[in-house]
Amino acid sequence: MVDHYQLNLGSLRSTITLTLHTHHAARLWQGRAAREGVQPIMGMAGYISATNLMKQASANDDPYADWAMLQVEEKLTQARSGMDTLAQQMGQLRERLPQQIDVSDNLNIQPVTLPLFIGSQLGFLAVYLLTDYDTLVRHALLAHHTALLSRREMEQCIDAGAHLLRSLFTLAQRFKLAGVTRADMAANNARARVVIERLGELPQDVLEGTRRSEFAPPVVKRSSSPEAEDEPAALALPHEETGEEA
Repeated sequence: MVDHYQLNLGSLRSTITLTLHTHHAARLWQGRAAREGVQPIMGMAGYISATNLMKQASANDDPYADWAMLQVEEKLTQARSGMDTLAQQMGQLRERLPQQIDVSDNLNIQPVTLPLFIGSQLGFLAVYLLTDYDTLVRHALLAHHTALLSRREMEQCIDAGAHLLRSLFTLAQRFKLAGVTRADMAANNARARVVIERLGELPQDVLEGTRRSEFAPPVVKRSSSPEAEDEPAALALPHEETGEEA
């Protein structure tokens, strides 16, 4: 006998929060707002918005969004390697403590807890990097307190970790919607010609969609617009600038 039930399933939801213990990590999360005489600095929240936008555009078959995601993914890999190296250096310092001395973790008595609303995997990977930076700062501060690091060495370590994240944010900040699809590029319509003139040619495998980010979403096909003569494309991330650091 087959039971007939009407299954009204809703959407899956999860509550995700981030806890930070250091002012250094909290400042990277916030960034800096623009004010008179001071340039703004993108923080983690701005980076997350940018990667959410990349993912959405990638799903709409924008090859420039796919190219931007590939660049950010590569930068994340580089930043992860750099952060791991710094963490290993801190671990080696802790091994220099005499066995008779036991030092517990230095945790903030009043850490900040933030809700996370992230729509892209590239956003989560950066948040994981931020938590590792938060840990790195704690260990560097403790190493200085226990005379395992000089003040200059401590500051160099903290600044090196922050640079890895700021460089990532700077790369993501360059992205804006290009407003083209692969169908536009294949038709070589006005929209495509404007983008190519501003941003240059894409690698052929990216243009064809055979190379995409590991976290690229499935493409939702939409109709091409070969006669789009009066809709200029918005500026996207120029691929020739990807080697620059923050």
